[in-house]
Amino acid sequence: MDQYNQAISSCRDIFLKKTMDYGTSWRVYRTISIVDQIYIKAKRVRTIQEKKQQKIEDGIFSEFQGILNYAIIGLIQLKIENDDVEQLSVGEVEVLYNQEFEKAKKLMMDKNHDYGEAWREMSQESYIDLILSKILRIKQILSNNGMTIISEGIDANFFDILNYAAFGLIQINEGNHTK
Repeated sequence: MDQYNQAISSCRDIFLKKTMDYGTSWRVYRTISIVDQIYIKAKRVRTIQEKKQQKIEDGIFSEFQGILNYAIIGLIQLKIENDDVEQLSVGEVEVLYNQEFEKAKKLMMDKNHDYGEAWREMSQESYIDLILSKILRIKQILSNNGMTIISEGIDANFFDILNYAAFGLIQINEGNHTK
């Protein structure tokens, strides 16, 4: 649990500092734009994994941080539902971030109860593949006007993306994967 909290804490720190620098410019993003931002980051990680090299300094670790933070943005945007509110204070953003983090942590703990910590035995490549799969699911749900027949909604997919990114960060911190 400490590792999970530390992974999220480092991401929250970056998120809040960027909020101080840029404000809440991300409020203009529609859900599809958030999904595309996550896609770009996950696709870059997959490319680095496959080519075994990178030409841009930011590594896999920072991409997982970005994926996690964009998932939080997606969850916050779904929650606010008011396109008119473009600027939020850093304090408001921190409260919203923490609320979504707590929901994600509860979900992770519930799944760990049922699955054990199977994620610890998974590969970093699998996390990226699962994130890309969740992105495709969200895109399909969006093309269905946000409706599902039997499946979980957009928010559940953002929570899974957030948790897979956290697991990737934990494994990198443990020295099990490339930064």
